[in-house]
Amino acid sequence: MRIMALDVGEKRIGVAVSDPLGITAQGLNVLEHDSSVFDRLVELCRDYQVGQLVVGLPLNMNSTHGPAAQAAMDFAAQAAEATGLPVALEDERLTTAAAQRLMIDADVRRSKRRRKVDTMAAVMILQSFMQRREFRE
Repeated sequence: MRIMALDVGEKRIGVAVSDPLGITAQGLNVLEHDSSVFDRLVELCRDYQVGQLVVGLPLNMNSTHGPAAQAAMDFAAQAAEATGLPVALEDERLTTAAAQRLMIDADVRRSKRRRKVDTMAAVMILQSFMQRREFRE
């Protein structure tokens, strides 16, 4: 069963998927956050045989829920309804900043970073989720 992680932003959604054993995470692409996003999400889940979704939850630094966290929770509920899959929420504080730092360190140009940062953040969310899940087992 593959796991798909989503880094939900206002304009774009970074997508990452695990290998079939749920050990490694690979970045897939970026979805535009528009009216057809759930149709494309259903298609991706079918193509990659996804059994679970993970949506990044952008908590405030003091662990409270702000407007961005509420938007992520709303998106997660809609994704669960559209796909019929279970959806987990994963704390994503600082993943976008960490993804930016990794790409700057790797000398990725600013123009390319804009599109890739969302996918890289989704990879980090998925890795965090899988590590936490492995620790509990």
